Amino acid sequence: MNYRHIYHAGNFADVVKHATLAMIIEHLKLKPAPFRVIDTHAGIGRYDLSAIEAEKTGEWRDGIGRLLADPLPVQIAEILAPYLEAVAAENPGRAPTAPLTVYPGSPVIARNLMRLGDALVVNELHPEDHQLLLAAMDRDKQTKVLNLDGWSALKALLPPKERRGVVLIDPPFEEPGELARLIAALGEAVRRFATGTVVLWYPIKDTRPVFAFRRELVERGFEKLLNVELLVKAPNGDGLAGCGLAILNPPFQLKAKLDVLLPFLCDCFAQGPGASSDVRWLATERVRTS
Repeated sequence: MNYRHIYHAGNFADVVKHATLAMIIEHLKLKPAPFRVIDTHAGIGRYDLSAIEAEKTGEWRDGIGRLLADPLPVQIAEILAPYLEAVAAENPGRAPTAPLTVYPGSPVIARNLMRLGDALVVNELHPEDHQLLLAAMDRDKQTKVLNLDGWSALKALLPPKERRGVVLIDPPFEEPGELARLIAALGEAVRRFATGTVVLWYPIKDTRPVFAFRRELVERGFEKLLNVELLVKAPNGDGLAGCGLAILNPPFQLKAKLDVLLPFLCDCFAQGPGASSDVRWLATERVRTS
């Protein structure tokens, strides 16, 4: 897929991923005990939407740009409030009708939402992106920035000493076999951090590998596994048509919120026939074979 994220920052897939991450962090904040956010493939943390790369694709305009174009329904605004507040914090002084200039990646969104005493670990292997990530986190005392292979980092970072938290695994999908690696990573996370929330992100270009991925998750018998998918058009194997999240141990009420949010985002982001959304428990799903 060759997923250098600067080309895609703020697109529909980012909105789904980051809004969900924000809801999970807000749930963790309901208890006073500290928690840890671990981001294994963190990117650069902060994205300049006026950069040549972002302007070349303009994907953010059909993602966060559409979301901010009109006033939101009250219930949707309430669900998205933590996420949108984290985005607004990176665009101080922006007029309501003005375009965004900066889009925060998951490390910055997490840091904007965390409390004093919570911890953030972000990891990025790409050497240039790692340096940009270091700059984005600005020597924050609650944040540790690593430069490791994301799959190896997972083993080293679990379990967190707080025994509470969320792990985001969002690989770049630049190499074959990333879906299989996600499944293996989930198994590793269950062994090391059985009570933690783990979020796996995956792209949807072709339905066949996604069916196989979901089928394997079901066959592995992972409990409390919520699957979330948004399609902005019918997948045909050419280009990003949608995205999915497989969420282990989702917080209470997350499914109910996503049941409301995803159909709205589907209408907001639709790019053609075949746009759809789906939120379901995978543990009880009988996955189709074609």
